[in-house]
Amino acid sequence: MPTEASFVAAFLVGLLGGVHCVGMCGGIVGALTFGLPAEIRQSPGKVFPYLVAYNLARISAYVVAGALMGGLGWLAASLVALNAAQQVLQVIAGLFMVMLGLYLAGWWTGLARVEQAGGVIWRRIEPFARTLLPVKSPRQALMLGFVWGWLPCGLVYSVLIWALASGSPQQGALLLLGFGLGTLPNLMLMGVFAAQLGRFLRQRWVRALAGGLVALFGVYTLLTPFSGLFIRPS
Repeated sequence: MPTEASFVAAFLVGLLGGVHCVGMCGGIVGALTFGLPAEIRQSPGKVFPYLVAYNLARISAYVVAGALMGGLGWLAASLVALNAAQQVLQVIAGLFMVMLGLYLAGWWTGLARVEQAGGVIWRRIEPFARTLLPVKSPRQALMLGFVWGWLPCGLVYSVLIWALASGSPQQGALLLLGFGLGTLPNLMLMGVFAAQLGRFLRQRWVRALAGGLVALFGVYTLLTPFSGLFIRPS
């Protein structure tokens, strides 16, 4: 699948999964902001650097995880026949894109099982996160945001499995960067605009259209390794 199309598809997953993001992480944003000193909390201009720090570090955590998963996929591919490995990875990527599309459209909810699996990792990280509260500086906000990036999330983990099939650390990192940027509008703008955006994204036709597009990307990726079977030599 072309890199540009993968990036756009990952961005759509992050953006259109906004209802999930606000429901799961909106409370975290509110709690972190409420925990700031009153003189900072009462000034939007002073709060903004903290929100940027949280989200910049959160997306950085996604990118690191994406690079690790992409590297793992590249390593696996290098241990077997390269062409066969690439085809298998493309099939995996296609399947997960189809599943993500179905989830975004509201036609399948199986990603909840993937989210539950991440709880094992989070239980080991959460004690460290507690030591960073309350946040008193942008530097502390950066550290907490990076930890926040490992919070169990079915969308994130599914895109990470997609990154495993990307074939390289660079592609895996780029995929998660696209996803992370897609989540920004909902998590940065927690006021009136975010509420309006959330209402728009919850409309059935919007979710169906977005999920269908992502699923179509997945079908294209899934069928690409087999394209030679349908093309007869002249």
